[in-house]
Amino acid sequence: VQLQASGGGLVQAGSSLRLSCAASGRTNSTYIMGWFRQTLGKEREFVGALRRSGGSTFYSDSVRGRFTVSGDNAKKEVYLQMNSLKPEDTAAYYCAAGRSWPASSVYEYEYWGQGTQVTVSS
Repeated sequence: VQLQASGGGLVQAGSSLRLSCAASGRTNSTYIMGWFRQTLGKEREFVGALRRSGGSTFYSDSVRGRFTVSGDNAKKEVYLQMNSLKPEDTAAYYCAAGRSWPASSVYEYEYWGQGTQVTVSS
């Protein structure tokens, strides 16, 4: 499974941004799509995840109510809609795929895309 994240950029606080993650390869072997973020010198942090079958989602406390994970199985894409962005949301964002639900640990995800940088200015 190959994952390609895109959509990052520089935005002002309070703005919105949508990240996309395109999957290819044997995607039927993965049931969960997750988003993580990481800043320099810190561990990769769970943001949110989507169960492809049924569409269940769950989020970290820091983004719940502001961020939404959704997906389009036909396009093999997953999205992270980020609203009311804050400077502390600045990070490299990664999409990941796995088979455990719910899964919020990096160790529960088998496949990773490259990061896309999100910078929120105050």
